[in-house]
Amino acid sequence: MNKKSTILILLLALCSLSFAQDNKSESVKQHLQNHFKLYGFVRNYFSYDSRENVAGTGDLFNYLPKDNKWNQTEEEALQSGISREDLNAQPSFRFLTLTTRVGLDIYGYKLSNTRFGGKIEADFYAGLTGVTGVAQFRLRHAYMTLAWDSLQMGENNLAHLNLLMGQTWHPMASDLSDVISLNSGAPFGPFSRTPQVRFDAQLGKIVGLTGAAIWQMQYTSAGPEGASANYIKYSLTPEAYLGLTIMPTENFFFRIGGDMLSIKPRKTGTRIANDGSEVEVKVKDNITTVSPFFYLQYQNEIFSLKFKTIYAQAGEHVNLNGGYAVKKINDDGSWEYTPSRNSSSWICMTIGKKVKGILFAGYVRNLGTKEPIRDAKHYYFSKNSFKEMNRLWRLSPTVLWTWGKFQLGLEYEITSVQYGSGEINLNNGLYQDNLHWVTNHKVQLMTKYNF
Repeated sequence: MNKKSTILILLLALCSLSFAQDNKSESVKQHLQNHFKLYGFVRNYFSYDSRENVAGTGDLFNYLPKDNKWNQTEEEALQSGISREDLNAQPSFRFLTLTTRVGLDIYGYKLSNTRFGGKIEADFYAGLTGVTGVAQFRLRHAYMTLAWDSLQMGENNLAHLNLLMGQTWHPMASDLSDVISLNSGAPFGPFSRTPQVRFDAQLGKIVGLTGAAIWQMQYTSAGPEGASANYIKYSLTPEAYLGLTIMPTENFFFRIGGDMLSIKPRKTGTRIANDGSEVEVKVKDNITTVSPFFYLQYQNEIFSLKFKTIYAQAGEHVNLNGGYAVKKINDDGSWEYTPSRNSSSWICMTIGKKVKGILFAGYVRNLGTKEPIRDAKHYYFSKNSFKEMNRLWRLSPTVLWTWGKFQLGLEYEITSVQYGSGEINLNNGLYQDNLHWVTNHKVQLMTKYNF
């Protein structure tokens, strides 16, 4: 073989290798386009508050204004000659980008009649004090799905089944309002993402059923050790959800559902021995709560109306104002509990397309405990709510402008809470002395670029 022939063969081999690599690269590119979709956004908040609030995520996830914190009584002010001041009436401003987000949808895989999919989503998050610190990358959603479409159900109806395993929205929290605020309307409605095994069945065009076994991770129950997932861990019982969806028309549907949670607040207690000493023993503490809710939605191209109401027992694990208290201490070292009861509702209306007007209104009523409580010391509430709270309301008008993938929103949020003080009423777990209202005014500007 001469030199020219050798060079020609080498060139042909290189061209074939290059062509194969191009085909492989094109095949990989096509596979990614057919099965993976990257999405997310860069979002900024410029936020002003007229007073101190109970809030998280760099003070952007707003719950409710803090109670008055007077530097002195009226009598002390007269004697000191110094003005009486509410130390929590302190305005603040912040500019943060902690809620920037990225996600990946996985779809298009199929084996026989089963479709496989999944989602991974994370954002920047920080449990910051004030506006200092370093943001962390936090997991929001991580789940896989198995779906079965077009299963015959009678002559004219088809059933669509979907099994989800992983972390995503709690079924009671999946229907959120349209406000631009990071809290999405909390604490007027449930807000929680949590590990779960969920089964959805769409039975024809009108009826849908959902059942789920749920665990706790980021959003947890309160208790003697503070907020912790240990209470559900040692109960050995997942949280259970069952819901029914009715969709009479394409634009309108409503949903009713219920959630049952059983937790074990303590593993051990103490018993008094014959000699009067205390002996640590295992106990069978347990409290079971049930929380029903109702949701409806109407939506067309330019208008939407959403409404949700929930009657929650000990709803702190889904970011509602709630908890539970000890009602009795038994001789065997075990405790008996009674839950707080909470009525939370919100309504949200939107109108427009490119320029959208949004109006949100919410109301919360603390209904007290189900049964009389033993004392105030053994009353366990979440860190984002107060047992001294009696009522809470919020009104929030918003203007949202969309230009392609860019959005600009301006929101005004007024939140007012009625606190009580003095001695707790042991019959219902309420603080009903010296009832007074505390109000916060929040104004925030949001910029968001979607990709």
